[in-house]
Amino acid sequence: MTIKEAIVARHSVRQYLDKAISDEHVAQLNALIEECNKESGLHIQLITGEPECFDTFLGHYGNFSNAVNYVAMIGSKSIANLDETVGYYGERIVLEAQCMGLNTCWVAGTYGKKKSKAAIGANEKIVCVIAIGYGANQGKEHRSKTMAKLCNVNPADMPDWFKEGVEAAMKAPTAINQQKFRIALDGDKAVITAGSGPMSKIDLGIVKYNFEAASGHKV
Repeated sequence: MTIKEAIVARHSVRQYLDKAISDEHVAQLNALIEECNKESGLHIQLITGEPECFDTFLGHYGNFSNAVNYVAMIGSKSIANLDETVGYYGERIVLEAQCMGLNTCWVAGTYGKKKSKAAIGANEKIVCVIAIGYGANQGKEHRSKTMAKLCNVNPADMPDWFKEGVEAAMKAPTAINQQKFRIALDGDKAVITAGSGPMSKIDLGIVKYNFEAASGHKV
């Protein structure tokens, strides 16, 4: 599966099989996380076989089952645009995981932050986590706003690469499926801006990664 195919195939999954992530996939994920940390300055960590993080009232409310593995998205409070950076690199991990045959779910509220087994430094914060494992199902496609509501460019005037990027951005997961972002074309460059709302900056990073991965153009 290519990254473009993963963007189409990937949906949020909250129910997982009672099956440990294979050693091969753990090694691949850790190598990818190390690369992401080097590029971004984040302190992302993969935590496996740990049932407490989602064993909370909020976790049960969020309808999680067999969610015992997660990627802890951690970074220094001094990193500029920390939430956006977390979204960008987290989505890279999410899509690579989909290519491996793993399923994921972005989780910002319905988990026990204090129960996380991740190592968090004195000047660091855990922004969110990503549940990961072999899904009991493949999730469902989320409803999307129309292209006209998310982008100010007439489809007839869109370069092919830009249209591919917009279509991928429309498939990006966002908090409460709010899709509070706008995409514009400034000359030969795409510009994506975030609206206001819960986790909107994390969403901005996720959307930017999807756009870039599909279009081959930096935002």
